[in-house]
Amino acid sequence: MAKAKETVSRTLIVALVLSIVFSVVVSTAAVMLRPAQVKNQHLDMTTNILSAAGMLDQGDTAEQILQKFESFDVRLVDLDTGKFVKPSAVGVAEPMKYDMYKAASDPQLSTDIPSSEDKAGIKRRPNVARVYTLSENGELVRVVLPIHGYGLWSTLYGFISLEGDLNTIEGLGFYSHAETPGLGGEVDNPRWKSQWVGKKVYDGDRTEPQIKLVKGGVNVDAKKRQHKVDALSGATLTSRGVEQLVNYWMGDRGYAPFLQKLREGEV
Repeated sequence: MAKAKETVSRTLIVALVLSIVFSVVVSTAAVMLRPAQVKNQHLDMTTNILSAAGMLDQGDTAEQILQKFESFDVRLVDLDTGKFVKPSAVGVAEPMKYDMYKAASDPQLSTDIPSSEDKAGIKRRPNVARVYTLSENGELVRVVLPIHGYGLWSTLYGFISLEGDLNTIEGLGFYSHAETPGLGGEVDNPRWKSQWVGKKVYDGDRTEPQIKLVKGGVNVDAKKRQHKVDALSGATLTSRGVEQLVNYWMGDRGYAPFLQKLREGEV
């Protein structure tokens, strides 16, 4: 009986020691790999921004991607006023440290959206967003804006890029979603994404976004064709979600106040 108890005790001690050793190993590995993970996350984000802006070339190395991204001015903007704010206003040291999606879950840093106004299905909107502008010879040539909203099965996260006129779409792309492969998942299809290039967000006074995704495709002679894109075949709800999220973020509750400030040269 004594030998049996001794065997059980030894087994428990060995298990405890192994648990402690493996915990230390895993924790150490996590700490050591963290810088690499952060670097890869940054590279992935910059890649998606350049892709939306039409600045990503096939075969670009990581160094080339980061070098291209350095040409952007990264700023934080108050979505209500359309004005730039300092990073300290949201508790970070620099714009790249700010996570607008994390902020959306903080009642102190976000705004609850009434269901009647929540076209994008996001429930809460961060008060501050991170935006990317690119100027050449003192003239604004493009602005890249983060967008997100609900499709059929998931929230789609992506970027939309506008030319210097702040109306013509340079590109649109989603880097994270869980839509149905072959249907809603076709938001990743380069051929579909290419349809967005050259489309106009606004018409007339540029206050109300006009983007429409047309089921069955856009006719060559369709009225206001400049605002229309083919809907995804067999993915009505995903298409509707994309249409609504783009119009939400380009509207008054999204980036419209900021874009207006840019046009007027007030920021």
